[in-house]
Amino acid sequence: MVKPTPLFDAPIPGQSLTAEVGTKKKKKPSRYSTVEEAFEYYATRITDPKINDSLLDSLEMGTRVGPIAEIIVQTAVMEGIHTIDVSILILPVVMELIAYVADEAGIEYNMGVDTKIDQDKIPESKIALAVKKMQDKKDGDKEEEPMGMPSEDTLLEDMPSEDMPLEESPQASGIMSRKI
Repeated sequence: MVKPTPLFDAPIPGQSLTAEVGTKKKKKPSRYSTVEEAFEYYATRITDPKINDSLLDSLEMGTRVGPIAEIIVQTAVMEGIHTIDVSILILPVVMELIAYVADEAGIEYNMGVDTKIDQDKIPESKIALAVKKMQDKKDGDKEEEPMGMPSEDTLLEDMPSEDMPLEESPQASGIMSRKI
């Protein structure tokens, strides 16, 4: 049987603001405040054989270096190792460090920053989409007649005569409409 919890055991609103500095992880200053200190931290961690094996396994499976480095750096920020500012500055260094470890192990890797498109190889889906758009455009052109300048007779025919009443437009309504 589950014992019900009393409703009045919850923290008081604002109680977290009165806690002593350093008692909670988010209230503590980061462990490393410079890029050099953070690099020493990462260099010892990434070259450690215990961590190295799982990192190299991920690279062998085809995971790109960029996302791995981002995860490592963001995790360190959440754990209070260093600040977000340091993580932005250290990210390319961590990527190069991971690439170095992979080179030493003889593993091929993808840095994850190459966005080149092979111009010789265009996916078939894009070709099919382009052909469909061209066909739709041709079909649309056949249905519509080309618009040219109307003749003077056509313009005179379209003008209302004094005998015909003008078509009235519907009255505008709403808060911002003009009152006549």
